[in-house]
Amino acid sequence: MNNIIKSMVSGLAGACVLTLVHESVRRFVPDAPRMDVLGMRSISKLMRMADEEPPQDQEGLHTMALAGDVLSNSLYYSLAGTGINAWWRGAILGVAAGAGAVLLPGPLGLGEAPSNRTTQTQAMTVGYYLLGGLVAAAVGYAIASDED
Repeated sequence: MNNIIKSMVSGLAGACVLTLVHESVRRFVPDAPRMDVLGMRSISKLMRMADEEPPQDQEGLHTMALAGDVLSNSLYYSLAGTGINAWWRGAILGVAAGAGAVLLPGPLGLGEAPSNRTTQTQAMTVGYYLLGGLVAAAVGYAIASDED
């Protein structure tokens, strides 16, 4: 398996864990981040900018948002790569994504509440993205060949 495929596999692992944690915790913790809401708002906003009508079906829009999250986060976390340096890259990518998820939605017109409403929400947001980066790094490290 070449390094690009290994990196993509590790990125997918990180993205799946991130999405699984978001979707699980939000059902039980009132202040949990709602990245799914940001995803649905993003899709709706982009569709309106393209003169398209967003789906009225919230379940369908939610599914689209989760698929988009997994795809985009897989590509992002694949930057952690493989080998021993994947740990540092995964951690840095995770913290950067978490900080971006807290700081950027407001200025982008997506609202601040889903990721920024309380200190607990902010900490969980950064923590989840850090976890995703570390999972990507762990998988990248585990599947690295001796040639890396």
